[in-house]
Amino acid sequence: MAQDEDFLDVIENELGSDPQNLGLREDFVVLLLQTDPDRAARELAVFEDAGGDPARVRVLRARLMAARLRGGGVAAPVPPPSSVPVRVPVPSDTDLDERSTDHLWDAERPAVTLADVAGLTEVKQHLDSTFLAPLRNPELAAAFGQTPGGSLLMYGPPGCGKTFIAKAIAGDLGASFIHVTLADLLSKWIGDSEKAIRSVFRDARSAAPCVIFFDEFDALGGRRASGGGGSHSMRMVVTQLLEELDGVASDNDGVYFLAATNRPWDIDPALRRPGRIDRTVLVLPPDAVARAAILRGELAGKPAPDADVLAVAAATEGFSGADIAQVARIALQQSLAASMSAGAIVPVTTDGLLAAVAETLPSTTSWFDQMAPVLEYGVDDGTFAQLRAYRVRHGMR
Repeated sequence: MAQDEDFLDVIENELGSDPQNLGLREDFVVLLLQTDPDRAARELAVFEDAGGDPARVRVLRARLMAARLRGGGVAAPVPPPSSVPVRVPVPSDTDLDERSTDHLWDAERPAVTLADVAGLTEVKQHLDSTFLAPLRNPELAAAFGQTPGGSLLMYGPPGCGKTFIAKAIAGDLGASFIHVTLADLLSKWIGDSEKAIRSVFRDARSAAPCVIFFDEFDALGGRRASGGGGSHSMRMVVTQLLEELDGVASDNDGVYFLAATNRPWDIDPALRRPGRIDRTVLVLPPDAVARAAILRGELAGKPAPDADVLAVAAATEGFSGADIAQVARIALQQSLAASMSAGAIVPVTTDGLLAAVAETLPSTTSWFDQMAPVLEYGVDDGTFAQLRAYRVRHGMR
């Protein structure tokens, strides 16, 4: 514990000398969520005020709610269950107006397919061989007793396009798409989260074929063995999810369940048993082709006529898609400042982009560092085979 505190102190000191390092500040918030949710809440407010990505702020807020439900951090001793008074919120008239008695989920029809995903050849090949091929050949699958449906866990560093790939899978299958985040499910009312999960699967069954995509899945499907005063609520959520995945009350034919996480080691083992979420794919940092495509997209319509995106892509090995977008934003902001000083447009150049690369620390580095002890000391049921091969190819220890 003291070692963890020393490590947090080191990060806090680094932030003191570099307060605008938003990537490090976000990592600091994530680490604090595991030990001190109250302090994490304060650091999250600083992250937001410093210009943190609003989408990441929403996700971190949801994870903060989950951490508090699980009783993260130091908690007072809990009396035996028989002596603990259960206090259920009593809704006021205003609460009754605000509280939704049912959930309706909008199922969109994605126009993108995996053919629209630039690069990532290895990821797409793995998806095709392990997940999509049987679904594209229902007659052959039926001959071998396979029903239309399936589940898949996507894991990997943050910002590498797991949500986009999930939409592309739905597009490939010609299926509807329901995107679910933790913030959509959590409620202060006992039982509402379980109702929300039931309604997701109900609406997906009625819209079949349909892909359900759960983002930040570790915050929802975390291990039920976790302690803490609010862990009972999260256990009930996971139990409800297990019931829906097993199709206890309804038939899940035509319902495809996809989940994404940056922390696969935190997923409850019961969710990973055969017949549930038993297939995985590692979504790696974008390759050179994908990095160049991201840069072209970020610079499209901007004054950057002579920027060599291939040269910049070659210099961003190991960067996530979000990191590369940040590189483009930095270069654009610097060119804007130069243009305002000059009174005329100063275009973005290759040198300007490469300078922005030098200022940007790849956010994937900390994720690979977190995974190292998991691979060395954790239990591996084959989930991390792709990751082990990737580390060998890139000379990672």
